[in-house]
Amino acid sequence: MKYVIGVDLGTSAVKALLVDRNGHVVHEASASYPLFHEQSGYSEQRPEDWVTGTMDVMKQLLDMGSVKAEDIDGISFSGQMHGLVLLDASHQVLRNAILWNDTRTTQQCRQIEDRLGPMLLDTARNAALEGFTLPKLLWVKEHEPEIYAQADVFLLPKDYVRYRMTGHIAQEYSDAAGTLLLDVANKRWSSAICNVVGVEERLCPPLVESHDFVGYVTADFAAATGLSVHTKVFAGGADNACGAIGAGILSDGKAMCSIGTSGVILSYEENKALPVAGKVHFFNHAQQDAYYAMGVTLAAGYSLQWFHDTFCETQSFPEMLSGLASTDVGAKGLLFTPYLVGERTPHPDANIRGSFIGMDASHTQEHFTRAVIEGITFSLRESLDILRDAGKHIPMMISIGGGAKNETWLQIQADVFDAEIVRLTSEQGPGMGAAMLAAHGCGWFESLEACANEFLRPAQRYQPNPENVAKYNQLYRLYQQVYDQTKVLSESLAAFR
Repeated sequence: MKYVIGVDLGTSAVKALLVDRNGHVVHEASASYPLFHEQSGYSEQRPEDWVTGTMDVMKQLLDMGSVKAEDIDGISFSGQMHGLVLLDASHQVLRNAILWNDTRTTQQCRQIEDRLGPMLLDTARNAALEGFTLPKLLWVKEHEPEIYAQADVFLLPKDYVRYRMTGHIAQEYSDAAGTLLLDVANKRWSSAICNVVGVEERLCPPLVESHDFVGYVTADFAAATGLSVHTKVFAGGADNACGAIGAGILSDGKAMCSIGTSGVILSYEENKALPVAGKVHFFNHAQQDAYYAMGVTLAAGYSLQWFHDTFCETQSFPEMLSGLASTDVGAKGLLFTPYLVGERTPHPDANIRGSFIGMDASHTQEHFTRAVIEGITFSLRESLDILRDAGKHIPMMISIGGGAKNETWLQIQADVFDAEIVRLTSEQGPGMGAAMLAAHGCGWFESLEACANEFLRPAQRYQPNPENVAKYNQLYRLYQQVYDQTKVLSESLAAFR
């Protein structure tokens, strides 16, 4: 039996899946690494931690059973987006990576908007937000000029790990689209953007397709992990693009809801002119010559993790969620906004902060838990509404991530979104998408669609309850008012943080 490995380089951990030719996950392994928050709004990681974590999970997979290194045909990657890794001429890391959830670059975003004007949305197809890579480059250029002067190339997180695995520098389109330096429609680095903002185009790495072969495992990496030097390595994709592949979002009309640390509503697109530029993200898909439109809630699963760690630390997650089904729609008049680290869609606001609205003495922990779940889902609906307002018909969605692990939450998604929600039998999201890119690259399947037909199977479907849909529509209209009514308060309170 032959296998592929899908590596998912996340924000808190790297996870790897060993997948056979039938799409079954034979083994999985993970390794965590730290985040560094040296100042408010800063979020960094050591790229070397990603490499050692990836080596660790490779060794774990090979130690788990009878699979031999030579049985592994290929490896591919999914990775956290936007993070800036700067390398010098010897390809040594110059500083810690600045991550997607770092918000120090508000001033640089305003500079990008002022300098580029309409070119930004016309070419990069996305607004200038703190999470993207270009503002981070400009921040380093302004605040750490001695480091910027040494930079020879920039990479994104999974591309750096892949470089360490193969010795080859490259970046693929789905991740490059999140830098603000790519001409998204024409699939090339934008010389015009580089020239206007003052970033040397030489810093941009060579571009490849997500399923492209980029090299074999090096002897050093093989010696450290037990992998074979004959194992092929493929470019991979951005985590959301790979999540879409792993959910079968590979043709027009398909959409997904993904709830991890952040939350995503994503719709497959063939129309490069879909009128959503500046409202939601519009990126190149890891499916060749396709695109996806995507709205993001920055603190989706993170809000639930925060609530657990702050108020329910002695309980397991299943225990904390055990009262969810018995708590009524609307959590007895309690609303939560998941703006713990700012927000992205539809409010690109790094300063807004979360809130509970409507608390009284009768509310219990179960009400607060339900309010957090509903608030996360309301936030995601705001992205879904933008896509529907642009003319997208979305009657059904695939749900992946943490939001697909609880049946009551899946029903809440169906009711809030007023759409059929489908859970898959193997809910592995980005890691499975990476494995599918490796399987396609190895020639197991002639297309990603053919691979999806073999690897992915529906497990359960949740239909919207009309009575609950009506109640949630009322609550959602109230939820939408909270941002405007707390924006000034959040800005004023920032002085006390």
